[in-house]
Amino acid sequence: MRSVKIKEVIDALEKFAPLPLQESYDNAGLQVGLTGAEVSGALLCLDVTEKIVDEAIKLGCNLIVAHHPLIFRKLSHISDATYVERTVVKAIKNDIAIVAMHTNLDAAMGGVNYKIAEKFGLKNVRFFGNKQTISIAGGEVLGGEGVIGTFAEPMAADDFIIMMKREFEVECVQTNELLRRPIQTVALCGGAGAFLLNKAIGEKADAFVTGEMHYHDFFGHEQEIQICSIGHYQSEQFTTEVFREIIERACPSVKCYTTDINTNPIIYI
Repeated sequence: MRSVKIKEVIDALEKFAPLPLQESYDNAGLQVGLTGAEVSGALLCLDVTEKIVDEAIKLGCNLIVAHHPLIFRKLSHISDATYVERTVVKAIKNDIAIVAMHTNLDAAMGGVNYKIAEKFGLKNVRFFGNKQTISIAGGEVLGGEGVIGTFAEPMAADDFIIMMKREFEVECVQTNELLRRPIQTVALCGGAGAFLLNKAIGEKADAFVTGEMHYHDFFGHEQEIQICSIGHYQSEQFTTEVFREIIERACPSVKCYTTDINTNPIIYI
């Protein structure tokens, strides 16, 4: 099989989830490194830390594909003062490129939110909330803030919570009063999706699932909608599967590895 350059992998990722889909505050795309080298392997992860770079070195990977940007805010200097700076230094010293596909992948058709819907087993999945269409070479790409879909068969609220805990391996679910009606239509947004709650209600969803919710958002919606917060990391943990599907389809000769490291900084005691 022919060799593939890092740039080709990044191009495939950005074709699937073009950078113009990202939010204005975001910093998706190439984070560290040069893209002209041949790919020796791609390590797929949610977050980039020093341990992730060490894992890439051990596996012989010179490319790390992450969901969350390593460099999110301006770096005034690069030293050993923070884990971000130390990680950048370690990646550069070891000729490892780092790329992040963040809110652009959240918004993409078939991206993070579609993968979450797939894990739920939802059917007839579509975007809800604000949508945008951007032009790229070869056509247009539709993006959206969240997705909504339906179960083939409705389920009781407590069964819905139990299923969600099992499928996403979450220690606990933050939720409001259990609905006394079946849940069939589910709206969702991975990560910090509290801003979409009212739009989910407007779509007449029975449940809204996201990674993080504010305390006061749970008030006033008793028997209106089942609000479920399952954890930021937990909601987006299957993003690496999206990365693998994109890379293996576009660059089948590239070896992909999913990290063995749980980078979730939050623990439940």
